[in-house]
Amino acid sequence: MHDRVSVVAPAARWRAAFLTVFAFQQVLKCWLAATLAPFTDEAFYWLESRHPAWGYSDLPPLTAWLIRLGEGVAGHGVFGMRWPFLVLGAALPWIVVRFAREAFDARTGWQAGLLCLLLPLAGTLGVLALPDVPLTVAIMLAVWALARVTREDRRRDWWLLGVSLALAWMTHYRAAMPMLVGLLFLLFAPRGRQLWRRPGLWLALTVAALGLVPLAVSNWRQHGAGIAFQLVDRNPWRFHASALVQPLEQALACTPLLNAMLLWVAWQAWRRRREGAPWDVMAFVSGGFLGLYFLLGLFADDVRFRAHWPLPGYLPLLAGLPVLVASRPRPAARWWLAAAAVLAMLGQGLGLAYLGMAATPGGATRLANLKAFPYAFVGWREAAALVAPARHEGVLVADNFALAAELAFALDDRQPVYSLDSPLNVKHGRAPQLARWRLDEAGLRAAHAGQPMLLAVEETAQSERERFVWLGTICRRINGPREVARVSLYDGRKRVALYLGAVPLQAPAAAEAVPAERGACPIWRAAHAADVPR
Repeated sequence: MHDRVSVVAPAARWRAAFLTVFAFQQVLKCWLAATLAPFTDEAFYWLESRHPAWGYSDLPPLTAWLIRLGEGVAGHGVFGMRWPFLVLGAALPWIVVRFAREAFDARTGWQAGLLCLLLPLAGTLGVLALPDVPLTVAIMLAVWALARVTREDRRRDWWLLGVSLALAWMTHYRAAMPMLVGLLFLLFAPRGRQLWRRPGLWLALTVAALGLVPLAVSNWRQHGAGIAFQLVDRNPWRFHASALVQPLEQALACTPLLNAMLLWVAWQAWRRRREGAPWDVMAFVSGGFLGLYFLLGLFADDVRFRAHWPLPGYLPLLAGLPVLVASRPRPAARWWLAAAAVLAMLGQGLGLAYLGMAATPGGATRLANLKAFPYAFVGWREAAALVAPARHEGVLVADNFALAAELAFALDDRQPVYSLDSPLNVKHGRAPQLARWRLDEAGLRAAHAGQPMLLAVEETAQSERERFVWLGTICRRINGPREVARVSLYDGRKRVALYLGAVPLQAPAAAEAVPAERGACPIWRAAHAADVPR
């Protein structure tokens, strides 16, 4: 009886700690989800949710479907859009708990779940309606299912594995990574090679392949636009030395001490992989994700944020960390783990505090003064308030996809918002989708040539050099522009100007505007005059 109490009591204390942190974190995340203005990509995912389809030019369909579900249940608004992602984000630490509990014991399960809550990339998951939320949850479910089928050949676990991988394919093209990592496990791990002889493997792969159906249909309809963007357009596929800073990015994203300890766990798991469960699963899954994403990053997209890509590789390691630390004969490892947990908690707090400040005008001002301006979260409401009184004076048009999507969100899609053919539309893979919806310039001219046009121009959307090249061509895209309103926020860091004019009858020339033409364009002149040094 004494032995039973000595084991259960510590597990109960860790469970209480997990539940306390979990409850506090969820309350804070719900407040942020209900307060933050839509992030740039979120707004476009919302716009995609208004056009149900098998897939889109940037992503498979699941993100848009979840947003559609969210608003169908809770109504239009940021919380309605985000609550399904909050639920999924809240499920992630529980999956980690179950994985660690089955791999080791109950106490380790609660400890791993607590570390998941403290890991900044995982703890903030779900605040925003982004594809990384369902993707990460689906991958961790697949890892849990893989660990289970290697121990017991149960059909329900094979179904779970297949459904998880199918959901990953329906979320993002990065679902190719867990498939590749799983293949490495099947080829090189002794327990993995045994799975080839089990019928459940082929059941799981068949179910997983069903997740490819929306991808195949949408790419066939859009002539391969999604594959072209993800595999060709956004990736240079040549070595760039700047990507060698990836380990530093990961150290900052995970917090340095916790990142170092998780890499140590990955190394220990690799050394113990021949011992079998659970080290072989952890070694191949985590080592595969971390190593392959590092190699991929040396040649792939170096423009967009990608520190979150390897997150699924860290999650299984959270189960091994408490066990390995407890096995060390000296207490120094426990002190290091405690310090890593405290530092991770501080990092988590800083991340949530940043989002909290971005959600309020006063907080955004303080961030701007600290050179940490949350550009993607601010200014949308002010831009919508600028447009709303005049939106019936002409066809509503924005100068880039992000502003168009946010204005459509603010107006609850009560009228179409067109987008000019901005270079940003191409850079972010949204141009083919806008063309398919007939919300690009060609669709605008086809439906409204010669009609009054209300154009919202986000003057600060691009870098200084790129913005003036683009702004110099806008006068070709609107006839007789006349500025009617302007909003300048945070010392001009974000500016939106509103112009009345008419929709051109013909497409603009493709050539870049010459200096004389730029100087004659009132839109370019107004933006140039407002762009004073800060």
